[in-house]
Amino acid sequence: MNLRDLRYFVALAEHRHFGNAAAACFVSQPTLSTQVRKLEEELGVALVERAPRNVMLTPAGLDVAARARRIVADVEQMREVARRSRDPEAGVVTLGIFPTLAPYLLPHVVPTLHARFPQLELRLVEEKSDELLARMRDGKLDAAILALPLHDDQLHVEPLFEEPFVLAVPAGHALAARVSLALADLADQRLLLLEDGHCLRDQALDVCQLAGTGETSGFQATSLETLRQMVAAGVGITLLPMLAVKPPVAQPDSIRLLAFEGAAPSRRIAMAWRKTSALDGFLHKLAEVMRDLPQGLLAG
Repeated sequence: MNLRDLRYFVALAEHRHFGNAAAACFVSQPTLSTQVRKLEEELGVALVERAPRNVMLTPAGLDVAARARRIVADVEQMREVARRSRDPEAGVVTLGIFPTLAPYLLPHVVPTLHARFPQLELRLVEEKSDELLARMRDGKLDAAILALPLHDDQLHVEPLFEEPFVLAVPAGHALAARVSLALADLADQRLLLLEDGHCLRDQALDVCQLAGTGETSGFQATSLETLRQMVAAGVGITLLPMLAVKPPVAQPDSIRLLAFEGAAPSRRIAMAWRKTSALDGFLHKLAEVMRDLPQGLLAG
């Protein structure tokens, strides 16, 4: 048994297709198939059910795949330890970030990161929060920027900032003439929200619960930009994170943005990574840069 064979089997477990797994490993399909079969022979158990159009893992295959992922991740961590010991601010860091934050935060921090760590290769992965957490646990991400709370004792969580929400309403809406509003002003309103799986949906629902409001029925957006355009078209109102309404993001003239009086509803953003990560010291430095946003960026 060798690390290469474990990598092949992990790829097969992820893709559930011999051709796609082989392409991901940059080998031919017969090569990957042969090595997986050798792994089965060495272990003395079938790992894969081979059907004409489908690949399924046996119960033993599922267990072996989980263990193989951990082994591959541990080896990558060992390599990273060696690489970071030579130059802790050079090399590759893979950072995850969720879709309702990525396009609005990154333009403000990436130039600073490049200036602070000129030799760093930062690889960015934009995915929903649950997927980022899964990839981080599997060692596929070094760290991720996520919304709090996070319930995982295996992760170190470094708070970055608190991002207020503003209310976006069509120009002709009854609330559009207001300079600001209280949370109680939402009591009789219905909000446009994102579809399930987006952490912003859960955050907005928390605000709805506090304000005694509800969700517009029959519509769930797939992205924050869809929500913005639906408000611009007069379909309804929604909550937008502060970074999503700041330059360089353009706002349609048909939208009015209203700040909340007093303690505005908000979301807390943090950077998280495995407590066992070989990059722990460097990730603290990276988080410090992420935390140092331009003055006034989070103000209404």
